[in-house]
Amino acid sequence: MSTPTDGGVVKRLRRRLRRTERTYSAGEGRPLRGYAAAMTAFGVYTAGWAAVVRMRGRPLPDRPEPWDVTLTAVATFRLSRLLSKASVTSPLRAPFTTFQGPQGPAELHEEARSEGAKDTVGELLTCPFCMSVWVASTLTAGQLLWPRATRTAMGTLTALAGADALQLTYSALVAKTTGE
Repeated sequence: MSTPTDGGVVKRLRRRLRRTERTYSAGEGRPLRGYAAAMTAFGVYTAGWAAVVRMRGRPLPDRPEPWDVTLTAVATFRLSRLLSKASVTSPLRAPFTTFQGPQGPAELHEEARSEGAKDTVGELLTCPFCMSVWVASTLTAGQLLWPRATRTAMGTLTALAGADALQLTYSALVAKTTGE
């Protein structure tokens, strides 16, 4: 049951949050509410995975195996860049971003749209560092729930990262040799 003072508390809290957002952003328009929503969504997402792992009775390892950590790191790197920068995945980002131009081999530079929640989602989708948190969590949950299939997929992503490194190395050697 609400009391007349409840509304006053909520109003004061909202004013304080707006003031904090204004003083923090220093005129730059940082979407703190969007970031808070993204952090909440991530918390719900990981709690959901944790609940599924627990319901399925999967035991957690005492500590991660070094090979799994390495495989997860390389697969996370490659999948994060694929999702956040690749030309082929641009239709996934298009509702939240604006194309700016090419950026590196087979990658795009896109800017987040500044239309409410699209700003935060666009920043997440165009930032491989931001995307990697979600990807690493997903791959970790996959290792707990479907270890063989997840390790196979991570092996493929790791091979792709290795192939990318070889392609870039080859291109650099050709450019050095031919003077281009």
